[in-house]
Amino acid sequence: MKRIVIVGGGISGLSIAWAIQRLDPVADIVLLEHSDFPGGHARTIHDRGYTCETGPDGFLDNAPDTLRLVDELGLRSRLLRSSDGARKRFIYFKGRLRPAPSSAGSFLRSRLLTIAGKTRLLCEPFARAADANADESIDGFAERRIGREAANVLIDAIVSGVFAGDAHALSIRAALPRMWELERAHGSLFAALVATRRSRRKEDVPGSPAGTLTSFISGMGELTAALARQLGARVRTGESASRLIPPDGTRTWRVTSTTGNHDAPTVILAEPSHHAAQLVSSFDPSLASELAAIPAAPVAVVSLGYDRSVAGELKGFGFLAPRSQGLQILGALWESSIYPHRAPGGKVLLRVIIGGAHNPQAVEAPDAVLVRQVSDDLRTSMGISAAPEFTRIVRHRRGIPQYNLGHTARLQRIEQLCAGHPGLYLAGNSYRGVSLNACIADAARVATAVITGQAAASDSVPQGGTLDVEERGRPRLIPFGNPQRPTDQIGLDLH
Repeated sequence: MKRIVIVGGGISGLSIAWAIQRLDPVADIVLLEHSDFPGGHARTIHDRGYTCETGPDGFLDNAPDTLRLVDELGLRSRLLRSSDGARKRFIYFKGRLRPAPSSAGSFLRSRLLTIAGKTRLLCEPFARAADANADESIDGFAERRIGREAANVLIDAIVSGVFAGDAHALSIRAALPRMWELERAHGSLFAALVATRRSRRKEDVPGSPAGTLTSFISGMGELTAALARQLGARVRTGESASRLIPPDGTRTWRVTSTTGNHDAPTVILAEPSHHAAQLVSSFDPSLASELAAIPAAPVAVVSLGYDRSVAGELKGFGFLAPRSQGLQILGALWESSIYPHRAPGGKVLLRVIIGGAHNPQAVEAPDAVLVRQVSDDLRTSMGISAAPEFTRIVRHRRGIPQYNLGHTARLQRIEQLCAGHPGLYLAGNSYRGVSLNACIADAARVATAVITGQAAASDSVPQGGTLDVEERGRPRLIPFGNPQRPTDQIGLDLH
């Protein structure tokens, strides 16, 4: 019987435990989760008729691994696709909500760009190529390909909405590897657009979200609750891992928790990198330093309920706000428009994100201050002057991992350091994919590597930071393959 200790009961830890027990039903799995409920950020709160998501608002239904997991858990009949009426997205610009471009033609018709900005955009096929060895920021990539104006208005909003991050700091190669790959493969994004349309591969169209945002009837918490229920006694909530002791003359690791010791030849740290850093610091300070250096943007999720007569008929997905437009919020999702029945009759539910890399202090503000800041911005952007009838605030002080410049090289150093610790694995959204889909897609490869002791296979490994984990046949940091677009996490995917 193979004993495995998993530290972290978010979607990564739960999915890995599920995949391991399906591969080896007699494996002795212990999953430790410090909080009183499993699921990490993927939690749903039902309060006074409102359905509030604390993290992911859904997942894109073009992800086969996620749909396979849904079927394995018997949840197919519980799926809830977002409303067709919520497809329209907006960007707050120059005092108004303006439709976000969704095609090359709409870019040219959009009032988000001046004639000069549109002209520069049309010159994208002639933009200079990137230095193949350079680690370029998303902002640098955008300016080089589509111009400064489009980068400031469009890309800044997207990066704020998806990562709550800083486009000047995030690495295009690590954070948006598909965009980086398209340029390398086709020479330009317009050429990639033409090529992918010819091949009818809609999911490859630059900037276009593939699939349909999908949740569950009672919210995303259904998925993590079902995983925990199926895993049963393997999941131990309210139990924190406080110390990790490496093998000393044996092949057995020891995890010390609040209830005692857990000894196993295999330990999977499926927690955020800063938590993993704390556990490895006593025996590998260099590895701990590299893990702790991966930042995460703090965000607060503010759910607000209004009477429909006050908020109006919300027809769309929501809006993003570029930093240059003066709002403190990153944007808002119109929850009751995306998923009907997420608010009581005659009411509407908005979910607003505030904080991020540019405004981290916002997360520490008192509830009343946060609600006032958010309400002021909704009055400015949407014209909602009344106070909300319902509020719910969730703070994520280390919310969304930031794949900043140097992230790829850091992963390579982490791999080299982990190679010296057989039986220790790292997993989770701190490394190669921040979305729920990416974490689930990785679970089977992690599980296979743990059970067989061989490197996890990947059909498509991004060139932006591939780790050679096959050396000596001992996997450490598992390759995540081609990460899903980070569109189904805490942030506001409105691109």
